[in-house]
Amino acid sequence: MEKRKYLFVSLDGLIADIAWQVAKEGHEVRFFIDNAEERDIADGFVPKVDNWEKEVDWADVIIFDDVLGQGTHADRLRKAGKYVVGGSPYTDRLEDDRAFGQEELKAAGIPIIPYREFSDFEESITFVKENPGKYVIKPSGEAQNIKRLLFVGEEEDGKDVIQVLEAYRRAWSSRIKVFQLQRRAAGVEVACGAFFNGNEFITPININFEHKKLFPGNLGPSTGEMGTAMYWSEPNRLFNQTLKKLEPKLREEKYVGYIDLNCIVNNNGIYPLEFTARFGYPAISIQQEGMITPIGDFLYHLAKGDSFKLKTRKGFQVGVRLIVPPYPFDDPKAFDSTSKDSVIVFQKPSREGVHIEDVKLIHDEWVVAGTSGVVLVVVGTGQTMKQAQAQAYSRIKNILIPSMYYRVDIGDRWSEDSDKLHNWGYLREA
Repeated sequence: MEKRKYLFVSLDGLIADIAWQVAKEGHEVRFFIDNAEERDIADGFVPKVDNWEKEVDWADVIIFDDVLGQGTHADRLRKAGKYVVGGSPYTDRLEDDRAFGQEELKAAGIPIIPYREFSDFEESITFVKENPGKYVIKPSGEAQNIKRLLFVGEEEDGKDVIQVLEAYRRAWSSRIKVFQLQRRAAGVEVACGAFFNGNEFITPININFEHKKLFPGNLGPSTGEMGTAMYWSEPNRLFNQTLKKLEPKLREEKYVGYIDLNCIVNNNGIYPLEFTARFGYPAISIQQEGMITPIGDFLYHLAKGDSFKLKTRKGFQVGVRLIVPPYPFDDPKAFDSTSKDSVIVFQKPSREGVHIEDVKLIHDEWVVAGTSGVVLVVVGTGQTMKQAQAQAYSRIKNILIPSMYYRVDIGDRWSEDSDKLHNWGYLREA
C-alpha cells in the first residue's frame, strides 16, 4: 500500500479517531485542533501541529472535519489544486442556516415540512397561540450545536412549546439569535447519507438511525448523539427521492465529503429535517468499521475525484457512545472535578471495535481529555442488527471508566422501524 501524508484540520477535535485510524494504516499524519480547550484530544495517538496552514505544502491530502467556516478553507485549497476532503461556503450554509437548507430542498423538488423562521421570541409565541399545533423548536447558527435546546412539542394546542419559548426568551435570548418553528410530522426518523467525490456520489450509500436522547426509551434531553445503528445499501427510493436530486448542485460546488439528510418518513411521503454536510460523529467511526476499503485509501481517492466503488461489509453496524459527567451539559467545574483525566481501564487486552473521541494517551494509559465528556464509541458488527448490537454491548463490558454511562437500547428500534420502511417501499433498491 502506498504511504501518503494526511493533514487533519479540526475545530474541536472531532476527527481524532479517523486521524488515528489512518496513522495505524501506516500513513504519515498531522493533526490540528483550533479550540485551545480541546487541544489535548488525541495526544499520544497522533502527531499534532500548531499551525495547519504551514503544513499545506507537506500534505498529500487535507481533511476538514466540520462546517462553521471550514468549507471556505477547503474550497480555497481545492481551487489551488490540493486534494481536499471538505465543503464549500454553500454546503456549510446547508447545515448552519436551517432555513436556507430547507429552501434548497424545496428548490430541488423535495417536499419539506412547513416551517417559519424567527428572530424574536414574542413574535414566535404569538404565532403558536394563533396557530395551535405540535411544533419543533430548532435553533439555527452556532446555537444549534447546543443540542439540548432542540425541543419537540407533544401537545396539540402547542402550550408546551409556548412554555419553552418563554423560558428560552428569559434564559437564552443572548445565544439564540435565529430559530425555526417546524410543524411536527409523525413517522419513522431515518437518515440516508453518501460520500461525494466532487462529481458524483460514491456507492453504496448509508442508511442510519440516530439516537439523540440521553436516556433509553428516547427520554431526557437531546444530545449530540448517544449512538447510531446503520447499514450500507445500494441506492434506494429514500436516497433517490432526496440526496440524489442534489447531485447537480454538489457537482457545481465540487463538494468532497460525506453528506447526510435526516428525514421523517411515513405512508404519505419523505420529509427531510436537516442536513449534515460533513462527517457525522460518531457516524464516521461506525461507518469505518463497516468498510473493507482502508479509510486512508478511501479518503485519498475521494479527494482526488476518482470514480470507484467503496467496498463494505454485509450486515449491520451498531455504535454506542460511552460518556461521563456532565455531558450533555456544559459545566467546566463539574467536568474537572468528576471526569477530567479519568483513566479508561480495559479488563482484557482486546480493543476491537473501540474508537476514541475525547481521549489522550499518558504513559500508555488512555485517559479522558477535552471538555465535553464524550469519551469512546464502541462498535459491533453482524449479519443481523441483533448480532451487531450484542457484539457492541459485549465489548462495552470490557471497559471501565469512573462514572461512565451509555444507552442500552441502540438498535432496538430496527425491528419495528424496518417493517414500516419496507412496507412503505423506501428501502427497496432502485
